[in-house]
Amino acid sequence: MPLALFWFFALVMLIGGIAVVSLRNPVASALSMVASFVGLSGLFIGLNAFFVGIIQILVYAGAIMVLFIFIIMLLDLQAEQKRTPKLAPILGGVGIVLAFTIQLIGILSKSPNLESKPLDLAAASTAYADVSPGISSKLAEGHLPDVNLIGDVLFKGYNLPLQIVGVLLLVATIGVVVLSKRQTT
Repeated sequence: MPLALFWFFALVMLIGGIAVVSLRNPVASALSMVASFVGLSGLFIGLNAFFVGIIQILVYAGAIMVLFIFIIMLLDLQAEQKRTPKLAPILGGVGIVLAFTIQLIGILSKSPNLESKPLDLAAASTAYADVSPGISSKLAEGHLPDVNLIGDVLFKGYNLPLQIVGVLLLVATIGVVVLSKRQTT
């Protein structure tokens, strides 16, 4: 990933995170969280974690944030009244950030910058030979089955629990909508 793109996505993520905390309007704060998720997704894609980056957009920036905004609209939250900030919580927050930064710099300065060992794909292909021949053949060819491995294990080994969780989420969503409806009598 080019350095300029890294800094762009990092700034989008950080500015979105700061806006989540600092904005008073709950809808604007939720939309700022979407911007932060988009920046994080760009960083994941820059690390060649394409699956995690796309899932970050689809699940978090898409589904979860739509649910958050839906709940905010159902609760009919009003903008918070302005109050004078107290000095003790601000100093406490700044102190925690400084302590974490000092600790992080101390740890990173002492850790060696070692390269990781290459993966032994031949040994992994023999381990998956009985479980999944498709994954075993991809590993033997030298390819890493990113999404194939997850899908194969999830849908072959845990298909019934996955379907049960899907039905439970649907029932829970319908229950939230029914319970949140205002009854007029």
